Amino acid sequence: MDRDQLKEHLTFAGELGVTGVSRDPAWRTRAEPLILRQARDERPPDVLGVSPSNIEQSAPLAVPSNAAEALASVRSYIGDCTRCKLHTLGRKQVVFGVGNPEADLMFVGEAPGADEDAQGIPFVGRAGQLLTKIIEAIDLARDDVYIANVIKCRPPQNRNPEPDEVETCEPFLFRQIDIIRPKVIVALGKFAAQALLGTDAPISRLRGRVFEYRGAKLIPTFHPAYLLRNPASKREVWEDMKLVRSLLKSEI
Repeated sequence: MDRDQLKEHLTFAGELGVTGVSRDPAWRTRAEPLILRQARDERPPDVLGVSPSNIEQSAPLAVPSNAAEALASVRSYIGDCTRCKLHTLGRKQVVFGVGNPEADLMFVGEAPGADEDAQGIPFVGRAGQLLTKIIEAIDLARDDVYIANVIKCRPPQNRNPEPDEVETCEPFLFRQIDIIRPKVIVALGKFAAQALLGTDAPISRLRGRVFEYRGAKLIPTFHPAYLLRNPASKREVWEDMKLVRSLLKSEI
Protein backbone atom coordinates (compact mmCIF):
# COMPACT_ATOMS: atom_id res chain seq x y z
CA MET A 1 0.00 0.00 0.00
CA ASP A 2 1.57 3.33 -1.04
CA ARG A 3 1.47 6.53 1.02
CA ASP A 4 -1.58 7.98 -0.74
CA GLN A 5 -3.53 4.75 -0.33
CA LEU A 6 -2.52 4.56 3.33
CA LYS A 7 -3.61 8.15 3.90
CA GLU A 8 -6.99 7.46 2.24
CA HIS A 9 -7.45 4.30 4.32
CA LEU A 10 -6.65 6.11 7.59
CA THR A 11 -8.97 8.98 6.67
CA PHE A 12 -11.83 6.55 6.04
CA ALA A 13 -11.09 4.74 9.31
CA GLY A 14 -11.26 8.07 11.10
CA GLU A 15 -14.68 8.74 9.57
CA LEU A 16 -15.86 5.44 10.98
CA GLY A 17 -14.60 6.39 14.42
CA VAL A 18 -11.72 3.89 14.50
CA THR A 19 -9.23 4.93 17.16
CA GLY A 20 -6.68 2.14 16.72
CA VAL A 21 -5.95 -1.23 15.22
CA SER A 22 -4.42 -4.43 16.53
CA ARG A 23 -1.14 -5.75 15.14
CA ASP A 24 -1.86 -9.19 16.58
CA PRO A 25 -2.79 -11.50 13.67
CA ALA A 26 -3.86 -14.34 15.95
CA TRP A 27 -7.57 -13.49 15.96
CA ARG A 28 -7.62 -13.49 12.14
CA THR A 29 -6.47 -17.07 11.77
CA ARG A 30 -8.10 -20.39 12.50
CA ALA A 31 -6.73 -22.66 15.18
CA GLU A 32 -6.69 -25.40 12.55
CA PRO A 33 -7.69 -25.54 8.87
CA LEU A 34 -11.38 -25.88 8.19
CA ILE A 35 -12.12 -28.95 6.09
CA LEU A 36 -15.35 -29.81 4.36
CA ARG A 37 -17.08 -31.51 7.25
CA GLN A 38 -18.82 -34.83 6.74
CA ALA A 39 -17.56 -34.82 3.17
CA ARG A 40 -17.67 -38.39 1.95
CA ASP A 41 -19.94 -40.57 4.01
CA GLU A 42 -22.30 -38.15 5.71
CA ARG A 43 -23.10 -35.49 3.14
CA PRO A 44 -25.86 -36.30 0.65
CA PRO A 45 -25.28 -35.34 -3.00
CA ASP A 46 -27.84 -32.54 -2.83
CA VAL A 47 -25.56 -30.47 -0.56
CA LEU A 48 -23.81 -29.51 -3.78
CA GLY A 49 -26.97 -28.31 -5.44
CA VAL A 50 -27.65 -31.62 -7.17
CA SER A 51 -29.81 -34.56 -6.29
CA PRO A 52 -29.75 -38.17 -7.44
CA SER A 53 -32.56 -37.50 -9.88
CA ASN A 54 -30.39 -34.91 -11.62
CA ILE A 55 -27.42 -37.21 -12.10
CA GLU A 56 -27.14 -39.60 -15.01
CA GLN A 57 -26.87 -43.15 -13.74
CA SER A 58 -23.70 -43.68 -15.77
CA ALA A 59 -21.97 -40.59 -14.36
CA PRO A 60 -20.12 -41.19 -11.08
CA LEU A 61 -20.56 -38.52 -8.40
CA ALA A 62 -17.28 -36.74 -7.72
CA VAL A 63 -17.24 -35.96 -4.01
CA PRO A 64 -15.27 -32.78 -3.29
CA SER A 65 -12.41 -33.04 -0.83
CA ASN A 66 -12.51 -29.44 0.39
CA ALA A 67 -14.64 -26.32 0.45
CA ALA A 68 -13.09 -24.80 -2.67
CA GLU A 69 -13.95 -27.89 -4.71
CA ALA A 70 -17.46 -27.97 -3.26
CA LEU A 71 -18.08 -24.35 -4.22
CA ALA A 72 -16.72 -25.04 -7.70
CA SER A 73 -19.17 -27.94 -7.99
CA VAL A 74 -22.08 -25.68 -7.10
CA ARG A 75 -20.91 -23.06 -9.60
CA SER A 76 -20.59 -25.72 -12.29
CA TYR A 77 -24.08 -27.01 -11.53
CA ILE A 78 -25.56 -23.51 -11.87
CA GLY A 79 -23.98 -23.12 -15.29
CA ASP A 80 -25.29 -20.30 -17.50
CA CYS A 81 -28.48 -20.34 -15.47
CA THR A 82 -31.90 -20.18 -17.15
CA ARG A 83 -33.95 -21.22 -14.10
CA CYS A 84 -35.73 -17.87 -13.67
CA LYS A 85 -36.75 -15.05 -15.99
CA LEU A 86 -33.70 -12.88 -15.29
CA HIS A 87 -31.70 -14.62 -18.01
CA THR A 88 -34.15 -13.12 -20.51
CA LEU A 89 -34.06 -9.61 -19.03
CA GLY A 90 -30.61 -8.40 -20.05
CA ARG A 91 -28.23 -9.87 -17.51
CA LYS A 92 -24.82 -10.72 -18.98
CA GLN A 93 -23.64 -13.48 -16.65
CA VAL A 94 -24.06 -15.29 -13.37
CA VAL A 95 -22.23 -13.60 -10.47
CA PHE A 96 -21.59 -16.48 -8.10
CA GLY A 97 -19.36 -15.30 -5.26
CA VAL A 98 -15.74 -14.61 -4.46
CA GLY A 99 -13.29 -14.94 -1.61
CA ASN A 100 -11.92 -17.40 0.89
CA PRO A 101 -13.85 -20.70 0.72
CA GLU A 102 -13.01 -21.29 4.40
CA ALA A 103 -13.80 -17.76 5.57
CA ASP A 104 -14.91 -17.03 9.12
CA LEU A 105 -16.72 -13.94 7.82
CA MET A 106 -19.19 -13.81 4.94
CA PHE A 107 -20.96 -10.80 3.45
CA VAL A 108 -24.29 -11.21 1.66
CA GLY A 109 -25.74 -8.49 -0.52
CA GLU A 110 -28.90 -8.20 -2.58
CA ALA A 111 -27.99 -8.77 -6.23
CA PRO A 112 -25.32 -7.83 -8.77
CA GLY A 113 -25.31 -4.34 -10.25
CA ALA A 114 -24.05 -3.21 -13.64
CA ASP A 115 -20.34 -3.37 -12.74
CA GLU A 116 -20.75 -6.77 -11.15
CA ASP A 117 -22.72 -8.07 -14.13
CA ALA A 118 -19.95 -6.90 -16.45
CA GLN A 119 -17.08 -8.38 -14.43
CA GLY A 120 -18.74 -11.44 -12.91
CA ILE A 121 -17.55 -10.50 -9.40
CA PRO A 122 -19.77 -9.23 -6.56
CA PHE A 123 -19.21 -5.76 -5.08
CA VAL A 124 -16.71 -4.26 -7.51
CA GLY A 125 -18.39 -0.88 -8.15
CA ARG A 126 -18.34 2.17 -5.87
CA ALA A 127 -20.29 0.32 -3.18
CA GLY A 128 -17.85 -2.57 -3.47
CA GLN A 129 -14.88 -0.25 -3.03
CA LEU A 130 -16.48 1.08 0.13
CA LEU A 131 -17.11 -2.47 1.34
CA THR A 132 -13.41 -3.23 0.86
CA LYS A 133 -12.55 -0.26 3.10
CA ILE A 134 -15.03 -1.46 5.72
CA ILE A 135 -13.39 -4.90 5.69
CA GLU A 136 -9.95 -3.34 6.02
CA ALA A 137 -11.18 -1.24 8.96
CA ILE A 138 -11.45 -4.44 11.03
CA ASP A 139 -7.95 -5.48 9.99
CA LEU A 140 -9.00 -7.96 7.31
CA ALA A 141 -8.61 -8.05 3.54
CA ARG A 142 -11.16 -8.98 0.88
CA ASP A 143 -9.31 -12.22 0.32
CA ASP A 144 -9.93 -13.17 3.97
CA VAL A 145 -13.73 -13.09 3.62
CA TYR A 146 -16.35 -14.48 1.25
CA ILE A 147 -18.78 -12.21 -0.61
CA ALA A 148 -22.00 -13.27 -2.34
CA ASN A 149 -25.53 -12.10 -3.05
CA VAL A 150 -29.00 -13.45 -2.41
CA ILE A 151 -29.50 -13.79 -6.15
CA LYS A 152 -26.80 -14.34 -8.75
CA CYS A 153 -28.08 -12.34 -11.73
CA ARG A 154 -28.62 -8.62 -12.16
CA PRO A 155 -32.27 -7.52 -12.18
CA PRO A 156 -33.10 -4.97 -14.89
CA GLN A 157 -32.37 -1.36 -13.86
CA ASN A 158 -31.14 -2.75 -10.53
CA ARG A 159 -34.70 -3.21 -9.27
CA ASN A 160 -35.29 -5.34 -6.18
CA PRO A 161 -35.37 -9.07 -6.90
CA GLU A 162 -38.90 -10.44 -7.15
CA PRO A 163 -40.17 -13.27 -4.92
CA ASP A 164 -40.02 -15.96 -7.63
CA GLU A 165 -36.44 -14.98 -8.45
CA VAL A 166 -35.41 -15.21 -4.80
CA GLU A 167 -37.18 -18.54 -4.36
CA THR A 168 -35.37 -19.97 -7.38
CA CYS A 169 -31.90 -18.64 -6.55
CA GLU A 170 -31.52 -18.54 -2.78
CA PRO A 171 -30.93 -22.31 -2.42
CA PHE A 172 -27.55 -21.70 -4.08
CA LEU A 173 -26.72 -19.12 -1.41
CA PHE A 174 -27.70 -21.67 1.23
CA ARG A 175 -25.29 -24.14 -0.38
CA GLN A 176 -22.51 -21.55 -0.23
CA ILE A 177 -23.18 -20.85 3.45
CA ASP A 178 -23.34 -24.54 4.34
CA ILE A 179 -20.06 -25.28 2.54
CA ILE A 180 -18.13 -22.27 3.89
CA ARG A 181 -19.61 -22.50 7.40
CA PRO A 182 -18.65 -18.96 8.42
CA LYS A 183 -18.72 -17.88 12.04
CA VAL A 184 -20.38 -14.58 11.14
CA ILE A 185 -22.58 -13.48 8.24
CA VAL A 186 -23.13 -9.77 7.57
CA ALA A 187 -26.36 -9.04 5.69
CA LEU A 188 -25.79 -5.87 3.69
CA GLY A 189 -28.92 -3.75 3.45
CA LYS A 190 -32.64 -4.12 3.93
CA PHE A 191 -33.32 -6.58 1.16
CA ALA A 192 -30.61 -9.07 2.09
CA ALA A 193 -31.50 -8.92 5.77
CA GLN A 194 -35.21 -9.31 5.14
CA ALA A 195 -34.70 -12.14 2.66
CA LEU A 196 -32.40 -14.12 4.94
CA LEU A 197 -34.43 -13.57 8.10
CA GLY A 198 -37.86 -13.89 6.49
CA THR A 199 -39.08 -10.59 7.90
CA ASP A 200 -40.38 -7.26 6.68
CA ALA A 201 -38.84 -5.32 9.56
CA PRO A 202 -36.89 -2.23 8.47
CA ILE A 203 -33.11 -2.38 8.52
CA SER A 204 -33.07 0.35 11.18
CA ARG A 205 -34.71 -2.13 13.56
CA LEU A 206 -32.63 -5.12 12.48
CA ARG A 207 -29.13 -3.65 12.58
CA GLY A 208 -27.19 -3.80 15.82
CA ARG A 209 -28.69 -7.18 16.67
CA VAL A 210 -27.30 -10.71 16.39
CA PHE A 211 -29.39 -13.52 14.90
CA GLU A 212 -28.74 -17.24 14.71
CA TYR A 213 -28.65 -18.34 11.08
CA ARG A 214 -27.62 -21.70 9.59
CA GLY A 215 -24.99 -22.27 12.27
CA ALA A 216 -23.61 -18.72 12.09
CA LYS A 217 -24.21 -15.39 13.80
CA LEU A 218 -25.98 -13.04 11.39
CA ILE A 219 -25.60 -9.28 11.75
CA PRO A 220 -27.63 -6.96 9.50
CA THR A 221 -26.16 -3.57 8.66
CA PHE A 222 -26.61 -0.79 6.13
CA HIS A 223 -25.65 -1.45 2.52
CA PRO A 224 -22.50 0.33 1.30
CA ALA A 225 -24.57 1.98 -1.44
CA TYR A 226 -26.73 3.51 1.30
CA LEU A 227 -23.61 4.85 2.99
CA LEU A 228 -22.57 6.56 -0.24
CA ARG A 229 -25.84 8.49 -0.08
CA ASN A 230 -25.88 8.84 3.72
CA PRO A 231 -22.28 9.09 4.96
CA ALA A 232 -23.42 10.00 8.48
CA SER A 233 -24.51 6.37 8.93
CA LYS A 234 -20.90 5.17 8.68
CA ARG A 235 -20.64 5.43 12.47
CA GLU A 236 -23.52 2.99 12.92
CA VAL A 237 -21.90 0.57 10.49
CA TRP A 238 -18.66 0.86 12.43
CA GLU A 239 -20.52 -0.13 15.60
CA ASP A 240 -21.87 -3.16 13.73
CA MET A 241 -18.41 -4.05 12.48
CA LYS A 242 -16.94 -3.80 15.97
CA LEU A 243 -19.57 -6.36 16.98
CA VAL A 244 -18.50 -8.51 14.03
CA ARG A 245 -14.87 -8.26 15.10
CA SER A 246 -15.78 -9.21 18.67
CA LEU A 247 -17.66 -12.30 17.49
CA LEU A 248 -14.78 -13.33 15.24
CA LYS A 249 -12.40 -13.12 18.19
CA SER A 250 -14.68 -15.20 20.39
CA GLU A 251 -14.96 -18.95 20.27
CA ILE A 252 -18.71 -18.69 19.45
